[in-house]
Amino acid sequence: MTDLTDEQKAEYFRRSYTAVDGLWFMKVEEKHGFEEALQLDEAVWNVLPKIQARTIKAMMNLCSGLDGLQEAIAVRLALEGFMFILERQKDGFGVTISRCPWHDLLIKSGRKNISEKVSDIICRVENSVWASEFEDDESGEIRFEREDMICQGAERCRLRFCR
Repeated sequence: MTDLTDEQKAEYFRRSYTAVDGLWFMKVEEKHGFEEALQLDEAVWNVLPKIQARTIKAMMNLCSGLDGLQEAIAVRLALEGFMFILERQKDGFGVTISRCPWHDLLIKSGRKNISEKVSDIICRVENSVWASEFEDDESGEIRFEREDMICQGAERCRLRFCR
């Protein structure tokens, strides 16, 4: 085990994480249909990002607010294999994603037809939950907005986190 580099270990867990997400969805879909699988997926993604955001926030000793969220989002996207650029904006920050590993996996598995519907729900829920985990009485509400989406045929996803 010690023969593996930290990068190899991280890749192993990243691949396991993405595989289990897809596998459980497909098994629920086989037994209960797509709509129910998507409802359960949404329920999972209403909880998992809370755990992830709180973990990154504690590990990096980040403060609440847009600055802390921006650092956390950058780490999350890098860990998950996104290609992206973050830009500070007057009332928050923007994220331009040129490669989405989740969309890529759906394409690779021959499920492009569900990418838009899954992303429309899961991306919105996941990022909204991350934003809410960096709110507090002092920092106030942080909104998540989407403009363009790769899964809808755009070249890039354009996300905004703002007041």
